Amino acid sequence: MADEQDKTTEAEEAVTEAPETPEAEATPEPEATPEAEAAEEAPAKPKRTRKKAEPKAEKADEPAADAEADAEEAPAKPKRTRKKAEPKAEAEKPAEEKKAKKAPARRREPGERPVVRAQAKYVRTSARKARLVCDHIRGKSVPEARAILAHTPRAVAEDWQKLLESAVANAEHNHELIGDELRILAITADEGPTLKRFRPRARGMASRIRKRTSHLSISLTPKE
Repeated sequence: MADEQDKTTEAEEAVTEAPETPEAEATPEPEATPEAEAAEEAPAKPKRTRKKAEPKAEKADEPAADAEADAEEAPAKPKRTRKKAEPKAEAEKPAEEKKAKKAPARRREPGERPVVRAQAKYVRTSARKARLVCDHIRGKSVPEARAILAHTPRAVAEDWQKLLESAVANAEHNHELIGDELRILAITADEGPTLKRFRPRARGMASRIRKRTSHLSISLTPKE
């Protein structure tokens, strides 16, 4: 017991004898820089967190439910129907009204003889060659003109013969005249457009080819 008391007294003396340590001097704090102040003022950014993927079944059910809700809310759209085309006014009008609207035909004076005309355009012959034949039948009756054209050895005589038959058909069908009782009142051959073609010649030259056309016309009237 005495030894323990001696140890405690020695320890107390050592505590009292130990020199008092001066208080830790305060270390100077470093001056705050503007960058540090800005960093302190800026709020801390929240961390990004990935959302957990929802099960596919739930995603598939959501759009189906939305579609059903939209279908119930939206009113049913009316179907587009094409309007039937209205019949044309001309089709509805009777044929008699159309005839009445036509320009009235020129009335012949009493004693005036009808004149029947026929015309052939762009005949592939020159007007000079056609005039050589038409001069023979000018003022002749239809039977005489047919006979002359049948015995004329020129190619254009066939074109004149076709034109004469066309004029006779017009007179018989449109004016109810007899063809053999008609005579040729007027007959002309006018020049038509000329087709330009070229033919190669010697020394690299070319010569022009003129393919001429003509317009033939004939007028018939009843004999006196």
